[in-house]
Amino acid sequence: MQSFFITGTDTEVGKTHVTSLLLKYLAHKQKFAFGFKPIAAGAEIAFGQPVNTDALLLMESSTTHAKYEQVNPFCFMSPVAPHIAAARECKSLSVLDLTKKYEEITSLGQEYTLVEGAGGWMIPLNDTEYFSDWVSLQQLPVILVVGMKLGCLNHAMLTLRVIEQAGCKCVGWVANQVDPEMLEYEQNLETLKSHLHVPLLAESPYTEEKPKLKVQPALHSVFNL
Repeated sequence: MQSFFITGTDTEVGKTHVTSLLLKYLAHKQKFAFGFKPIAAGAEIAFGQPVNTDALLLMESSTTHAKYEQVNPFCFMSPVAPHIAAARECKSLSVLDLTKKYEEITSLGQEYTLVEGAGGWMIPLNDTEYFSDWVSLQQLPVILVVGMKLGCLNHAMLTLRVIEQAGCKCVGWVANQVDPEMLEYEQNLETLKSHLHVPLLAESPYTEEKPKLKVQPALHSVFNL
C-alpha cells in the first residue's frame, strides 16, 4: 500500500476537490484507492451522527469502502480550527490518536491511501502538537495543493520550505484554480514551475461543469502507474 498526505497552501484551496479527483483518476486506472480524512471541522447531523460533506465526497470517490467513522474518525460540529472545535466539545486530539485511527484503516486492502489534511500545513492538534508532526512521524510523501489566486506564489514557496524543514518529502504539487478571474494565471503557473523544485503533478482548471484533472507525466511516476 502506498500512502500520500494531501496538504494545501491555506484553507479553502481545494484539498478535498483535488483528493477526490486523484481518487477518481486512480479508479480510472483500475486501482483500489481510499480517501482518509481523519479530522473534519464543520458538520451536520445525519444518520444520528455528525457528518462532514468533504468526508462524504471522499467516500463517494474511493474504490475501497469503509464506514463513515473509519473515513473521518474525528468530526466536529463547529467550522473552526480543529483544536478549538475539539475543545468546544470537550474532546482531545493528538498524534497518538491519529496514529491509532490510521493503523485501523491500513488493513482495508487498498493499494493507495490518500490522507487529506485540515487547513494548511501548520495546523495545531493541541497546545504542543501539530498535524504536521504526525505526517513527519509517519514519513508520508506529501502532495501540495496550491490554490491558484492572488498570493499563491508566497504561500506555495513558504509551505514547501516548511514541509522540507520538517523532514518530510514533498513529491509534487497540484495547481487548483480557485479564482476564475485570476489575473495572469499562466504567468503565475510558470513562476511556480520555475521556483518550486518539485514537479507539477496536475492542474485542476476552474469550471462550473464536471471537474477535470489535467494530469502531468510526473503523477504517473509518483503513483508508480
